[in-house]
Amino acid sequence: MKRILASGMSLPVASESSRLPGRNHPAVMAAVQVTEGTITVDGQTLFYRQAKAAQQVPRLSVLLLHGIRFSSETWLNLQTLSKVAEAGYRAVAIDLPGLGRSKDATAPAPVGEPAPSGFLKSVFEALQLDQAVVISPSLSGMYSLPFLFQHNGLLKAYVPVAPICTDKFSASQYASVKTPTLIVYGDQDTQMGEVSLNNLKNLPNHKVMLMKGAGHACYLDKPEEWHLGLLDFLKSLG
Repeated sequence: MKRILASGMSLPVASESSRLPGRNHPAVMAAVQVTEGTITVDGQTLFYRQAKAAQQVPRLSVLLLHGIRFSSETWLNLQTLSKVAEAGYRAVAIDLPGLGRSKDATAPAPVGEPAPSGFLKSVFEALQLDQAVVISPSLSGMYSLPFLFQHNGLLKAYVPVAPICTDKFSASQYASVKTPTLIVYGDQDTQMGEVSLNNLKNLPNHKVMLMKGAGHACYLDKPEEWHLGLLDFLKSLG
């Protein structure tokens, strides 16, 4: 099995797995095709990685965003891309403007302020996503929350992981959104854990996944628990 790049080059899939110390599991991604590419959104070039099972029509799409210290490479190395793809979904992770391999792109809003909801809508259109699940940790809340309130018809489900900007919206705004939501946070997260939970729990159709012993980037602290919980939630969507 080869890893196919947007440029037409190919590399053994195992080379990506080997980036994790002690976690060289080429078999994990044996049936998964990983590609890289770029999209243009509002005149800005954004990098993305995509994974999907070979010779299989995906059940639905999952868009993975990231925090300020991370990028799509985080989801690649953590094996989230491959595990989601193996379960039968199309997994797409983008590098947000100003970060990762989208570092030359200009963000549509200052850090900590809600971005225009049309930004993620344009990302959806460029990636040909529809009825997708959005996974949104930390910084990416500034993008995902405005999108949730303005374009939730495009969402199959929402997975906020201690996102920022939850305090920028009212309880009544949250109450109006019926999108199935899995609220994820670590009990050692003193930054955004409880704060985000207290706001997000106003979403009427939500479940909570508390990761004990995990911090702000709880998916990094407890990757197995993260993947099990995420895949169970995706499966519950039908």
